[in-house]
Amino acid sequence: MNPRIIKVTPTENFILKLTFNNGEKGLYDCSELLNFGVFKELQDKNYFNLAKVLDGTVAWPHEQDICPDTLYLDSKKS
Repeated sequence: MNPRIIKVTPTENFILKLTFNNGEKGLYDCSELLNFGVFKELQDKNYFNLAKVLDGTVAWPHEQDICPDTLYLDSKKS
């Protein structure tokens, strides 16, 4: 099982700054999701900024979420 999210900070240009439960940090670019189905709502930066940690992943109020494995495997580690 890959590490899970313990902290998320939305940044400009639809990037999520992530902290994982193993201490690693990463940047995940959400821009490729913005034209896909339920994620279109994330185009609104005010809504995008409502990202929070929920059950080890990132979620938004209208039940959009991103698989925690995707967040870990596809983020640029810092």
